[in-house]
Order: sequence, then C-alpha cells, then structure tokens
Amino acid sequence: MTTYLHHHDLPKDIGFKSAIAVDTEAMGLNIIRDRLCLIQISQGDGDVHIVKFDSNFNAPNLTKILVDDKILKIFHFARFDMAILFHYLKINFSNVYCTKIASRLVRTYTESHGLKNLCEELLGIEISKKQQSSDWGSKNLSDKQLDYASSDVLYLHQIKDKLHEIIIREHRLELFDECLKFLPTRVKLDLAGFSHIDIFSHS
Repeated sequence: MTTYLHHHDLPKDIGFKSAIAVDTEAMGLNIIRDRLCLIQISQGDGDVHIVKFDSNFNAPNLTKILVDDKILKIFHFARFDMAILFHYLKINFSNVYCTKIASRLVRTYTESHGLKNLCEELLGIEISKKQQSSDWGSKNLSDKQLDYASSDVLYLHQIKDKLHEIIIREHRLELFDECLKFLPTRVKLDLAGFSHIDIFSHS
C-alpha cells in the first residue's frame, strides 16, 4: 500500500479507472460548523490519494474526477460524504454506491453496519478506528492518522462486491437502486435542516 498526500487538489496527471472509493474527514459531524479537512480516494489497487484542505476548497482536478458520470463513486455512508462535498466543493453527484445502505438492506441479522464490522465479517480483515476522533485540521498529520484515513477506502471495492452478491441473492436490487436515487434528496434535506426529522412520520 502506498499513500500519497496532496495539498488542496490532485495533480493533473492522475487518472482513475471506472470505480473509485471515496471518503472524507472533517473537524466534526456538523457540516456547517465543522469544516472539511481530507478527501481520500482509491481505485482499489492498494494505493490511496489523500487531498488535504486548509481553507481553500478550489480543487478543479479533484472536482473533475468526482463529477465524472462514467466513474462509479463508492462510499460508506454516502449521505454524509455527499453532503459535506456539496457544501464545500459544490459537487453534485451521480453514479454512486453506498455500502452502508447496501448493508442495512441485506444484513438484517445485525445492527452493526460500520466499516469495521463489514471488513471483519465480509473480508476477515481487522481495521482500527482509534484515530476516527482526532484533529484532522492539524497542519501535520501523524502516520497513524494517514493510515486510518487510508483504511477507510482501501477495502470498499471488495466490500461493495460482496454486498452486491447478497443484494442480488436476496432480490433487493430494485429497492437498493431506488434508495440510491433518493440519496441526493436526502442530502438536500440534511442541508436544509431536516437531518433529524422523519418527514414521512405520522407524528
């Protein structure tokens, strides 16, 4: 595995294949208050490219890749990542796959749908989440932080393939596709202040 750290944007000469795993790190979970700090990308080949932001979110090379309809973007909990990327980079997404939604649809025998759980059950790989709550805005990131950030995208291609097999086996592909179609609307609701309100609820 090789991790490449870039500042503010990807180099122009970096190209990606038809599917990339994408994740973000921020100063917290409040998108308006807690700024975007990192974007991690891997094309499933063992290498990870990390873009670190300070305050400038003008990243034309990165944006060009993320808005490319021909490239599948694999997220774990796409709802958050899509929202924070829209807020800071003004990116609207299409061609998205969310492994957390897939897991919730087919792994109905458990309430554990975190990336760590999926890595352990589906791949037999143990990853550490100790650096999840750390200062991602620090000028100098530690090796442990970079390793953690990389692990969030290294295995998403494999997890996606495993979950998709189960989705097809359990005849829930159409339902999954409809959930993905609704994601952009769910993101808009979150950013409009409805993140903790079930607008479909009777009460």
